[in-house]
Amino acid sequence: MSNSQILLGKHAAVFGAGGSIGAAVAKEFAAEGAEVFLAGRTKSNVEEVTKQVTADGGRAHAAVVDALDDAAVNEYVDGIVRQTGSIDIVFNAVGPLVNEYGNGKHAVDLAIEEFMVPLTTIVKSNFITARAAVRHMLKQHSGVIIFVTGSPARGHVEGATAIGTAFGALETFMENLAFEVSPDGVRVVCVRTTANTDSRAIQQTMELLAGRMNTTKDQMIAWNWGHAPKRVLPHQGTADRTVRGRQSGGS
Repeated sequence: MSNSQILLGKHAAVFGAGGSIGAAVAKEFAAEGAEVFLAGRTKSNVEEVTKQVTADGGRAHAAVVDALDDAAVNEYVDGIVRQTGSIDIVFNAVGPLVNEYGNGKHAVDLAIEEFMVPLTTIVKSNFITARAAVRHMLKQHSGVIIFVTGSPARGHVEGATAIGTAFGALETFMENLAFEVSPDGVRVVCVRTTANTDSRAIQQTMELLAGRMNTTKDQMIAWNWGHAPKRVLPHQGTADRTVRGRQSGGS
């Protein structure tokens, strides 16, 4: 973690802040000077992350918010703006457990309900949280919406049909949203990661696959890392190609 204080004076909302990725991002935002508003469905998890941030000298606030509840999210974001005067960053790390969407199954073996889970959690929650924040950011003429997806967004591996479809949809949403709001000073960014073995989802996936292949989770992680592309930075998309003709300068 760096400590450049580049986000000093900024207000960042992190949804799914009680999970591994949400917590890590929240801590980094706070280390860079942002005042962070941490939302999640499990009070104890969000409060624990808040304690960790404040123990390191950061400013953090915990709240129980269901990111799939449009009214609750809008009320939460509106409250942040009333309290601080602005909302500058929104990051959403909400996602289902891997066993809920049949990770590792071939498409022909997926139940319809499993296929739909990532769409009705990841895509829906990101739409709700981004829309709530963008309404304020357009008035401010500033702000950043950050999405996160994974390499299955571009099909390259068996057994990732459901999550890959959701990631692909989320990246398309990012591009369209950027096209609409970038001319008014709002940035929309998507970071696509590859084999993030620290994340809850990858850990659970490796456990699941290890059980099916009669091996250990650590062996599966080592195999996965050995077959992942090396020295490749995470893909970052801002839909610049789409909006370049509609804006000049700025960020």
